[in-house]
Amino acid sequence: MPNAPSDRTRVRRVPQRGQYDRETVEAILDETLISHIGFVHDGHPVVIPTLHARLGDRLYLHGSAASRMLRTLEGGAHVCATATLVDGLVLARSAFHHSVNYRSVVVFGQARLVEPEERLRALELFTEKLVPGRWPEVRPPTPQELKGTKVFELPLHEASAKVRTGPPIDDDEDYELPVWAGVLPLRTVVDPPQRDPRLDPAIETPGHVAEWRP
Repeated sequence: MPNAPSDRTRVRRVPQRGQYDRETVEAILDETLISHIGFVHDGHPVVIPTLHARLGDRLYLHGSAASRMLRTLEGGAHVCATATLVDGLVLARSAFHHSVNYRSVVVFGQARLVEPEERLRALELFTEKLVPGRWPEVRPPTPQELKGTKVFELPLHEASAKVRTGPPIDDDEDYELPVWAGVLPLRTVVDPPQRDPRLDPAIETPGHVAEWRP
């Protein structure tokens, strides 16, 4: 179901690239591993990279209870979360029209502190987002670890995506230039797992690790 764009989420620069449907926004957030959280702390703008996870219409953020970002969120600050995937380098005939193919999301809002009884489930979401199948195999967080961790949820009510695809767009007079133009596609490549030097040699690499692909 499409989100009605707000004044903050409406794409103004190249507006035809703006997408407001929830399916597109969620797919980009699910594929990206890192988001950047922008907020104002002590009168200064700050942007922090962090892991995120999504459940329904909520974006989860977590970290140390003592972190500057989480203490600011707990104070009710308005935040801006962004996530970006780069799909290709767009090489035009002119330097000016070089670009990238990308998929990005911007979310505005105020984050809510997750109650203690929800926190463990949220941490499971983070673990399973990194590598599905991992949570059942590892030691769960201890009470002390949970106490030192805070989780916030940011609603996706005010969110939009911006997407660029396709070849370069040159000025009409430049299409006759003897210059190669096109796209260099980019993708994530997963190398073989590297074993922890202290890992028991008898422990085999589990399938959910060996077979993980983005």
